[in-house]
Amino acid sequence: MPIKPINLKDLEEKVENIYESIVVLSKRAQQVNEELKIEFNQRLETVLTKLSSIEPDESEPMEVQPNPDQLLIARDFEKRAKPTGIAIDELLNDKLQVRYKDDATK
Repeated sequence: MPIKPINLKDLEEKVENIYESIVVLSKRAQQVNEELKIEFNQRLETVLTKLSSIEPDESEPMEVQPNPDQLLIARDFEKRAKPTGIAIDELLNDKLQVRYKDDATK
């Protein structure tokens, strides 16, 4: 996986300072990661429910074999962009809006 350099000046233009942009990106990356985890578990659950409906043959010894459907799902998620990369792209392309709390709300 290649490393994509980021101009820090571009990040500073979107937020007041670089430290705030790092906090914003970190929080957004966590949100994206949770969304991906939920989607992964849902897709994996459909495969596992199909497997649980198949009755095992008791006369044959159990052999653990990789399930091709599970491997396809895993490969699909490995090819996707990482949560940090998604968060950075969203911030740089103005898809992520940064809001500040007002001092009056304290």
